Amino acid sequence: MACWALQITGLILGGIGMIGTFAITAMPQWRVSAFIEGNIVVFENIWEGLWMNCVYQVNIKMQCKFYDSVLALPPILEVSRGLMCFAVMLSVIAFLTAITGMKCTVCVGDNKQARSNILLAAGIIFILTGILILIPVSWTASNIIGDFYNPAVHAGLKRELGAALYLGWVSSAFLMIGGALFCSFYSCADKPRTWRYSSHSCHRPHKFEHVEMKSTTKHAYV
Repeated sequence: MACWALQITGLILGGIGMIGTFAITAMPQWRVSAFIEGNIVVFENIWEGLWMNCVYQVNIKMQCKFYDSVLALPPILEVSRGLMCFAVMLSVIAFLTAITGMKCTVCVGDNKQARSNILLAAGIIFILTGILILIPVSWTASNIIGDFYNPAVHAGLKRELGAALYLGWVSSAFLMIGGALFCSFYSCADKPRTWRYSSHSCHRPHKFEHVEMKSTTKHAYV
């Protein structure tokens, strides 16, 4: 029962992390405009994401524009794009692998060892996905904080941490916790088998003693 609860909890956390990964990749709120010093134009918000930048003005619809050239992008944005796309792919693979290894499916039949190996693989992929998300999110946050406290950067070009970065940290935590639960299921599934073998070996000498006692009683009767 405990192992079944680990599977359900791990699948839920992994699913939430997978949805968060999709949202982070698509959201434009990676870098948002900062209102500091003379930059008090509060009726305009600027959002910068992996694929587009958006400008939101009061009483005016939000206007978004995709980046014109991929080659003109800064290196941090190009690397973040690649890592997040790879993280999206891995999250889907991990989720489907976890469903395949769940007890409620018949994809692997009654082979408990195969189920344990599949769930272990799903857990490892979930953890790798969480690490992949941490790299661009933390790198972008570090870059934003560095520019914010850099006096050489103009106040109008300084940015703050966007909602996508916070969501990235939360999603990464969900993915790694869910992956850890699937990995712990592997050791949990091995315990009953180990106990069964040890219990069988412990009862075997008693069987021999019983046979020997019965034979001795028979000879005494003759």
